[in-house]
Amino acid sequence: MRWLVLAWAWCAFAHVAAADRVVALAPLSTLGAEDTSAASKKLAAEIEQGLAAVPGTKVIGAAQVSEAIAKAKKPQLKACEGDAACVVELGRVVGAQIVVTGEVGGLGDSRVVYLGATDIATGKELRATTLAIGATDAAGGAAGAAMRLLDPDKYRGTVRFAIDAPGASVFVNGTKVALAANGDVVLPVGTQAVRVTHPEYHDFVRFVEVPYGHTLELPVGMKQYPIVEKSVRGLPIGGERIERTEVPLWRRWYVAGPAVVVLGIIAGAFAYREAVNAYPQCTSSSMCMPHQVGQ
Repeated sequence: MRWLVLAWAWCAFAHVAAADRVVALAPLSTLGAEDTSAASKKLAAEIEQGLAAVPGTKVIGAAQVSEAIAKAKKPQLKACEGDAACVVELGRVVGAQIVVTGEVGGLGDSRVVYLGATDIATGKELRATTLAIGATDAAGGAAGAAMRLLDPDKYRGTVRFAIDAPGASVFVNGTKVALAANGDVVLPVGTQAVRVTHPEYHDFVRFVEVPYGHTLELPVGMKQYPIVEKSVRGLPIGGERIERTEVPLWRRWYVAGPAVVVLGIIAGAFAYREAVNAYPQCTSSSMCMPHQVGQ
């Protein structure tokens, strides 16, 4: 029984080990030479922590890489300067699947690290990004740079909507998104165009900066349309409300029709009376002939 437990544990360990990708961080360089300053070592440690935070990643630190280069007696590997063959050889020396190289540039406080990730099996650069030294912006620092290099699909942040209009719809960059029960939605890091809409309220439109590794609280206060006091009688195909003017009583068909008939009868009676007064002889039993009427 004990042997079975040990065998299961070993298989599980081997499976986890096989699932991990081995990523090596090459020594950081400045102006084509290895940077051995204290600031560079501190920066390398931050990058290593960021790489290790990416799920399924095992990191070989810059110090270990330097030791492996020294043992292999290949000092030229300390500063490959973007040479793919050099980076591939470095990866094989340390036993890494991916090698991350970094070139420090800039002046004064405006310093950045140009990072690149190279696949050792193919010898091709997978991705490249920059890391602003000392910056604490929404990009996420070293952790964000590591995620952009190794798993860019997971380089996302959370926005928490607090909407005061129940039933409102949320659109991000023109696409409707579904919110979680607490109002959260996961979005790509960076500037996103947000629109919240409701039939009874004015649209809420904003550009928001989605941070990495943090939740952005976004209160959405929507302004309701003023109440229309006039009677609304219909909705056309376009969806815009129309208002119809009330027709006066005397112009309605069920009043005007009978009135016209009554007036016609009265007019006929008056015409008949005038004819009788003009030709009294026509009131006898005999009909008035045309030539008699003309006499």
